[in-house]
Amino acid sequence: MRLDHIGIAVKSIAASRKFYEGGLKLRAFPQVEEVAGEKVKVLKLDLEPGLHIELLEATSPDSAVAKFIEKRGEGMHHLCYAVDDVVAATHELEMRGFVPIWAEPHVGAGGCLVNFFHPKETFGVLTELSQPPVSGN
Repeated sequence: MRLDHIGIAVKSIAASRKFYEGGLKLRAFPQVEEVAGEKVKVLKLDLEPGLHIELLEATSPDSAVAKFIEKRGEGMHHLCYAVDDVVAATHELEMRGFVPIWAEPHVGAGGCLVNFFHPKETFGVLTELSQPPVSGN
């Protein structure tokens, strides 16, 4: 398991990329991706090989990101850990008493299979587990 990305909730990807690309000089992935199931747009920015920042902009006022911003303002939304098998990693955490947000993983940004653990379960940090998509399909 390794840190994969840091999710940052923003009101506007267009406005926030001025800081991340212009100020910090991070390289953005070629396009903004829409994750319809989560009602967000995502822009990935490289930090180093295998580690990136995801800027998360809500596409609907009832999305988790919109509710997060309404309650807490813009800022760090979650930490994501890359795992080889999200089902097995979720099950292992469940066996240790941690309850995932979803009973089954969902498809997230980049086609990754993901699941989340609520901050109440993880000492204040929304935690995502992410399995890369199977290549060659």
